[in-house]
Amino acid sequence: MTAAPRVPRSLDHLVLPVGDLSVARQRLQALGFTVAADARHPFGTENACVFFSDKTYLEPLAVGQREDCEAAAIEGNVFVARDQAYRFRRGQDGFSAIVVSSSDASADDARFRQAGLSGGAMLEFSRPMQLPDGTAATGRFRLAFASDLRAPDFFFFACERVQPLPADRSALETHANGVIGMSDVVLSEPNPTDFQYILQEVVDEREVTAHSFGMDIETANVKISVLNPAGMQGFFGRKTSGHARGLRGRAIVLKVADLSVTEHHLAAHAVEFIRKDNRLIVPEAPGQGVIFAFGE
Repeated sequence: MTAAPRVPRSLDHLVLPVGDLSVARQRLQALGFTVAADARHPFGTENACVFFSDKTYLEPLAVGQREDCEAAAIEGNVFVARDQAYRFRRGQDGFSAIVVSSSDASADDARFRQAGLSGGAMLEFSRPMQLPDGTAATGRFRLAFASDLRAPDFFFFACERVQPLPADRSALETHANGVIGMSDVVLSEPNPTDFQYILQEVVDEREVTAHSFGMDIETANVKISVLNPAGMQGFFGRKTSGHARGLRGRAIVLKVADLSVTEHHLAAHAVEFIRKDNRLIVPEAPGQGVIFAFGE
């Protein structure tokens, strides 16, 4: 019997914990991003998303109501429990999860369980969103979680839009810095291939490229790289420990139409950056717990 061919998933969005949405909004706007209105989840967290024209997005995530979050975590809400654990171990600002698109989260949950990678019980919820024209819409989502106990500071989930929000977000997808989408998402780990299996299952792709700096796996739209300390130093000028084990979210590489436009905007808003390998690299700052790298 021949196994069914795998079709790589698309990267949907990234979860970026922040300590305060207002601080994150101010920082992201200084970087040239258009930021959506604040939105509250029914379990106490809140976000202010940054949407791109390639249909990926960033989800800066804050604790809106601590008591609701704690109650949800106690009741088994994996999303909130992992967020609280991340903040306890890593601090308020960071990069905690990669999310892939799904047409059937229940099937993904079963697949993760069969592979021994389940991150916990599925989650289904709905939430309202305020659109740029002042109207409101409600989306309903179903999430299936995957995790590796060796990586307590990072997790993955597949997101099924049971009731999608309106597709026309063009006003939110236009950014002063010229960003049109993501090209690479970067994690770190001293021995990257130790986590090859979970990435293959989450992306639903067998092909992995190993190299001296780590490994890469291609989703349908964005490359995910796991870099060792030499890779982080070589590509981003960032020294990381060769002893601290586990996946860590490190950097997001963003595509721009014209790098000179991005550079002008960053300079005009006094944003610190360096030029490296035809990229503008912006280090972490309050409200931005991950490296942003801009490139054409």
